[in-house]
Amino acid sequence: MIDLPLVWAFLIAFSVFMYVVMDGFDLGIGVLFPTFAVGGERDSAMNSIAPVWDGNETWLVLGGGGLFAAFPLAYAIVMPATYPLIIAMLLGLVFRGVAFEFRWRDSAHRGFWDLAFAGGSLVAALSQGMILGALLQGIAVEDRAYAGSWWDWLTPYTLLTGLGTVAGYALLGSTWLVWKLEGAAQDHARRMAVRAAWATIALMGAVSLYNVVLRPEYAERWLSMPDLLWAAPIPFVTGLLAIALLRALAQGREAAPFGCSLGLFLTGMAGLGVTIFPHIVPPSVTIWDAAAPERSQSFMLIGVAITMPLILAYTAWAYWVFRGKVDQDGYH
Repeated sequence: MIDLPLVWAFLIAFSVFMYVVMDGFDLGIGVLFPTFAVGGERDSAMNSIAPVWDGNETWLVLGGGGLFAAFPLAYAIVMPATYPLIIAMLLGLVFRGVAFEFRWRDSAHRGFWDLAFAGGSLVAALSQGMILGALLQGIAVEDRAYAGSWWDWLTPYTLLTGLGTVAGYALLGSTWLVWKLEGAAQDHARRMAVRAAWATIALMGAVSLYNVVLRPEYAERWLSMPDLLWAAPIPFVTGLLAIALLRALAQGREAAPFGCSLGLFLTGMAGLGVTIFPHIVPPSVTIWDAAAPERSQSFMLIGVAITMPLILAYTAWAYWVFRGKVDQDGYH
């Protein structure tokens, strides 16, 4: 018999990972946008994501909608626990989307729209990281409802995870531009990538160490047997990827740094799974506690089996079509 809550947990985790790595690099470009020279460099950076940025956000809809449909109890708890962050994230995404379009059509105020694009990207990235931190630090639940206050999400730990997400997105964005740009713009992106790489590595390490002392059950999963056998390869692989990333940047390689950055996010996602599984709302609600009725999950699974391959197919096609280099006039 298929464990439907486990299947849905994997599908939502996959959707979240796809969103983080795909929308993460264009959010990262927004975070780094003020560092690029006005004119050709900024135009080239924008052109590199123009064909794909809005499609990347499909995964956010799939992940959030899947959580609502497959795990309604978790949705009902997480949303009120993080309302201010959710609102800030959505406003940031909306504002950066408007700025993306208007900067090309309102040249008289392009400086304002560039600032709006960068600001919306930063707010969205920081909010997403803090939502993750709020979830990891634990959410107060009583009688299957959120029992905390309006400000429970604001702690030093959530600020640390927020900064780590901003740095990680900046790494994805800068390595994407190393891959896609040429000349002086590429050289600038490489310099930004080195800085973002060191910041990401340091903050990943800080968050990982903080997790060990954050909750006793997290320490048990990472430091006690037999869980240690499953957990130990993750920091080892992360270290290898970090070394490979720094070497690829130092050697002037183009595609490899972006691949290593994706690998770092994958190991980070695996570490998150080890830390909280089987809970979907730590420390008290598991995926089975929060699951929708079996008939509902079975019915929705049919829809996902149809739509997810289509999303993967058109996403792959879009990236294949726009696989070349880009300059201020577009892809070539």
